[in-house]
Amino acid sequence: MPRFFQKCGQLLKLFIMKKYFYLPLSVAFVLLSGSFFMGCVKDTCHKTYTYTYYAPVYKTKEEVKVNIKSNPAKEVQNPGKLFTLGNYIFLNEVDKGIHIINNSSPASPQNVAFIDIPGNMDLAVKGNILYADAYTDLVTIDITDPLNVIVKKYNEGVFPFRSYGNGFIAAQGETIVDWLKRDTTITETCSDNTWLMTDQSVYYLASANSQGTGATKASVSPIGQGGSMARFALIDNYLYTVSDYDLNVFNITNSIVPTFAGTVHVDWHVETIYPFKNKLFVGSNNGMFIYNVESSPANPAKMGEFTHVRACDPVIADDNFAYVTLHSGTDCLGYNNQLDVVQLNDLTNSELAKTYSMTSPHGLSKDGDLLFICDGTDGLKVYDASDVMNLKLVKKISNLETYDVIANGNVALVVASDGLYQYDYSNINNIHLLSKLSITKQ
Repeated sequence: MPRFFQKCGQLLKLFIMKKYFYLPLSVAFVLLSGSFFMGCVKDTCHKTYTYTYYAPVYKTKEEVKVNIKSNPAKEVQNPGKLFTLGNYIFLNEVDKGIHIINNSSPASPQNVAFIDIPGNMDLAVKGNILYADAYTDLVTIDITDPLNVIVKKYNEGVFPFRSYGNGFIAAQGETIVDWLKRDTTITETCSDNTWLMTDQSVYYLASANSQGTGATKASVSPIGQGGSMARFALIDNYLYTVSDYDLNVFNITNSIVPTFAGTVHVDWHVETIYPFKNKLFVGSNNGMFIYNVESSPANPAKMGEFTHVRACDPVIADDNFAYVTLHSGTDCLGYNNQLDVVQLNDLTNSELAKTYSMTSPHGLSKDGDLLFICDGTDGLKVYDASDVMNLKLVKKISNLETYDVIANGNVALVVASDGLYQYDYSNINNIHLLSKLSITKQ
């Protein structure tokens, strides 16, 4: 066989291996580019490239189900959504499971257990029942004893298929429980038109990344509080979840046996859902949509909407206004970084009241007249929102890259890139740090 064909064959073998997922887009371009093959014939020079890829680690679904329990606590490495109920914080570890944190003393939170749930991105808690996604499945867990949780129900296939980059498809009948990072260096012939690149950045899941509140007193309501980045919401006896396009409804009258009740199409690229009284505020790339669940909770009825430029949209609301953050720099395709204050009027005729410029706003929370905004690398900002037309900055906490916040009971729980922070705001003139639960970077 001619030597250049042997060389091309070696390169192709290096990229195509059973159950291995190579992620940089440059790799896909190489395999599809005719110039790659031409280069094998014509080029006389050589170049060396280093690539990073991830290899999936598989387990059977039965192995996964057996391990959904209160395992020993693990270090927080890649936190996602947050939910709180009473004295406990339930913190998602993106695609891995849920940390259980005893927050009886916000000044000294204790990481007490970890529930292994591969593919977990979202969660919600009502009473002693926790609902969580596990890739395409819904898991119902009894958390009466957080140190000994029990799976009560496993609804398979109720969520849309989880997508991955570059068309990767997981092995049928198996569940990805981890990814092993690998680096490889190859030397190949080159040409002026090569598509090969040496970008080391890797983004291996094409799904939303991928939060809740510490309180000094137990919540009166059996329904816990989720952050503005949440995709699960609870109102009375119904669980509402959002996917990229739809609003899904589950009847949880029998809390340990959730029943799928139906789907309502919302928009494209839905991001978040926020419950307020008998309303659902759904944030998408294209706007904020308001649904009424009072008369027919199993069939949410659209009441109104507020459309704007495309961006990732966490949203919260009170009786008169909705607060929507827009930020750029993501696959949501937005270019604005701002806070939109939307006057709800009769909910069917929402209109923009005012826009405030931000750096890169994400999650937000409101307690009374205090508005908390996670402004990305610009830290946590606390505003006096008694006059929405003239927000006044009360406190700015810098040197934090913040993601989401829940403010309740004079304690603000903040998820940042390096830890889980809790701030006492009982005195707005002396907002101060209570504790920090550090994140261990991989």
